[in-house]
Amino acid sequence: MLWTFVFILLGAGCRAEGTNAGLKGRITQKGLEYGQQFGLEAVKSLLKKEYIPDLNGSYNIPLIGDVGYSVSRIQIQELQLNESVVSFSEGTGVRLVVSRARIQLHGVWRVKVLLIPDSGSFDLSVSDLALSTELGVSRDDSGRPQVWSTNCRSSIGRLDVHFHDGASWLYNLFTGALQAPLRYEVNRQLCPELRKGISDLERVLKTMQVSAQIDPFAAIDCSLVNKPVIAREHGDMDLKGEFYGVAKHRESPFSPAPFLLPDEGDHMLLLGLSEFSANSAAFVYFTAGALRKNFKDDMIPKRSPVRLSTGSVGLFFPELKKLYPDMPMELHLSARKQPLLACRPDSLALALFGTAEAFVVLPNATLASAFLLDLDASLAGQLHLDSAKVGGSVALTDFSLSVVRSHVGSVQVKALETLLKLALRVVALPMANKKLKKGFPLPSIYNLSLVNPRVKINQGFVLVATDVQYKA
Repeated sequence: MLWTFVFILLGAGCRAEGTNAGLKGRITQKGLEYGQQFGLEAVKSLLKKEYIPDLNGSYNIPLIGDVGYSVSRIQIQELQLNESVVSFSEGTGVRLVVSRARIQLHGVWRVKVLLIPDSGSFDLSVSDLALSTELGVSRDDSGRPQVWSTNCRSSIGRLDVHFHDGASWLYNLFTGALQAPLRYEVNRQLCPELRKGISDLERVLKTMQVSAQIDPFAAIDCSLVNKPVIAREHGDMDLKGEFYGVAKHRESPFSPAPFLLPDEGDHMLLLGLSEFSANSAAFVYFTAGALRKNFKDDMIPKRSPVRLSTGSVGLFFPELKKLYPDMPMELHLSARKQPLLACRPDSLALALFGTAEAFVVLPNATLASAFLLDLDASLAGQLHLDSAKVGGSVALTDFSLSVVRSHVGSVQVKALETLLKLALRVVALPMANKKLKKGFPLPSIYNLSLVNPRVKINQGFVLVATDVQYKA
């Protein structure tokens, strides 16, 4: 439905009111109009599957008297929404105006004339139907969207009915007399049925998940932190956008800074992803112990100038070769502090703080600690985005190491630092950039895919401006 599309896009929220958001989403008038295209088609498909509530009543027909009637199993056969306009209703939500609509219905009739029952089927044609309504949007205390219908009005210009079976030949003579009461009854049902559909949507939203588990370590909280802000040309939603641990929920040391989405009406959808969200994710993985990896020599690229053996590493630790001649080694890398991401105009800055502990693999397969280093690196990054995948590139801007402890004598720190910096630039970063250039596939959310997306790195956040395409 059109309303569902609105919340798909908005929920994926310009002005912050109250709590600062980690994620912001905006749907523009262009996006709303695109949602109208397939949203109304979805409405047609849904309505054709539903039965309209039964109509019951009586009507006095000259020469015959009171005729009690019951109309049931009313189902829409055809629905033409010839003219429809959808727009934002400032401060409320979304306004829908339909005019010159046409509906074909089929159902079953039953009448009782002079205590004699009769029944059959009928075809009902409604033309020049007009409907206008507004969908109000807000948030509840749990951060879920709230919706309601307001200002609903409807009118029917013409109604024609044709009876089949039974004494239809007789009743068809009086269809003119039946038009007014039937038109009144059908029109009386339109707004209540619409409000019923909105109430059904509200019940679904009350059970909607506002968090999602990403992997065994992390989940993300996408609850609304403020009420949606509806302006004349767009609708905004502010989402918490904070990652938290699955095993243990620890309070993040970061707080989101305020940021504003720019006024860009050329795209259907704007998404603002703050550095707060990325840093909250890094905090979760760091505290969960996920930022660590052990390396053996067979895991090191063959073109690396340094091998994990005492013969190779011993060039920088002269005593190592003497104590452990020609023996394999292992290198255990881990983060000693969480990584920090900063969004700067047109560039990402990533600071990494790690430790590297080297072990000698003894003949009995036990490990003997050789030395422990602190490694700090600064990287500059770029993001690339297309309709199918997200990628990027990174470059080393700074690197340093220091010796925390050594069990194998003195260390040639400057020589080792120079060689590791060279290895990063010549081996590690080209491998990483090759993988980043290939990119990672984007998930399809609610059958929506990006069209001509544009990504721009701003101070404090990354902006994604894109059109979308819906595939049923």
